[in-house]
Amino acid sequence: MPRMAMGTRENDQTPLWVATSDLPSSPGHPFYTRLNAILEADGFDRFVEDQCRRFYAPTMGRPSLAPGRYFRLLLIGYFEGIDAERGIAWRAADSLAVRTFLRLGLEEGTPDHSTISRTRRLIDVETHRAVFTWIQQRLVAAGLLKGRTIAIDATTLEANAAMRSIVRRDTGESYQAFLTRLAETSGIKTPTREALARLDRKRKKKTSNKDWTNPHDPDAKVTKMKDGRTHLAHKAEHAVDLETGAIVAVTVQGADEGDTTTIVETAIAAAEQVEEAQGDVNEPQALEEIIGDKGYHSNQSMVDLEAVGIRSYIAEPDRGRRDWSEEPDAQAPVYRNRRRIRGPRGRRLMRQRGERIERSFAHLYDTGGMRRTHLRGHDNILKRLWVHAGAFNLGLLIRSMLGVGTPRGLQGRRAVVMAAILMLLAVTRQSPTIRPLRRVIVAMRGLVTLKTTLVINSSALATCTTGS
Repeated sequence: MPRMAMGTRENDQTPLWVATSDLPSSPGHPFYTRLNAILEADGFDRFVEDQCRRFYAPTMGRPSLAPGRYFRLLLIGYFEGIDAERGIAWRAADSLAVRTFLRLGLEEGTPDHSTISRTRRLIDVETHRAVFTWIQQRLVAAGLLKGRTIAIDATTLEANAAMRSIVRRDTGESYQAFLTRLAETSGIKTPTREALARLDRKRKKKTSNKDWTNPHDPDAKVTKMKDGRTHLAHKAEHAVDLETGAIVAVTVQGADEGDTTTIVETAIAAAEQVEEAQGDVNEPQALEEIIGDKGYHSNQSMVDLEAVGIRSYIAEPDRGRRDWSEEPDAQAPVYRNRRRIRGPRGRRLMRQRGERIERSFAHLYDTGGMRRTHLRGHDNILKRLWVHAGAFNLGLLIRSMLGVGTPRGLQGRRAVVMAAILMLLAVTRQSPTIRPLRRVIVAMRGLVTLKTTLVINSSALATCTTGS
């Protein structure tokens, strides 16, 4: 039997000069290629440069990150599911497809995470909101944003702050020092860690937000997460268009604030966004209806919504027989809301509310990577959320064109098609009565393979998995 010569390792020394033609190149990811085409067709870079001009020095300064490239980096964070800016910078340096989306040549260095972070701190919240509004205007032009009926709901985001770092508001002492002082007061001269833990478990009221704060992130509040853990967190509230699923507005508020309090800011933000997004529409559609769960129901909420001419479809908790002697003005709005939610349209809207709202939460925070924040302060978090929500809306726009709204969308679609084909083949093997269908199925499989190949090779039609 002939033997093959074992290969030896080549010299690892890199050449001093490399021809440009020898550099690796990428045709670009089909999804990002289409996304860039949408952004460039409507002058996205020119728009953000005009919005951010006042944040850049006119003549001199440190090497800057172009506004269009900065916002594209944040879009990458959503579409790739990257939570931290350090990870975004690494992804931009690693992927040729992402470099193509950012319009970066191989001879150019990618921005590091400190440059991205500094640019975010310099550009204010209103500018990030203006970018979100610009994307909403594209949705209005495509008929994907109505703004007549919106649903509101909230979720918690884990803060970039540890519970062990909290301090007393009055004395400034840490939680450990506070427990030690309590132990010494109760007669334990040299308390151990186990003794402090037992003392902490016996205490009734432990960590009230009125008494404790985190010095590194004062906006973070102690709250119970959805999985039952107690953690410092923020409250993100969404307003979603029930007719299309587009995100209308996003607010970040204290995790210890009740829904009946936070709905005011979110409803105002939603009404303003609906108005600004339809600035070029001859007959704009105003906000008319708000849908929410029972956490948003209160007498004052019903009175306020009716006072501004908005119909409410808010689930009412079981409070038993009501006494209206102290608040007679709230009786009629509460009864009208009760009648609406019990009707067929009200029940249908409540079902849609759960579907639309939870979908936006899943995309932004679970697959989008923002469930655990790496930023501190509501303004910093809101900057990322505005762009994240804008990327979600861009996904709706691209889905209306391609049938998929994320770079990984085609991968799942191909898997479903191949699974259906394999299932049909298995059925034909087991049943001799339908053997003549085998030729049809084989022909179908060849046709699907041909179409899938065409779709993968065409950036103008569809998308495939992420990566270079």
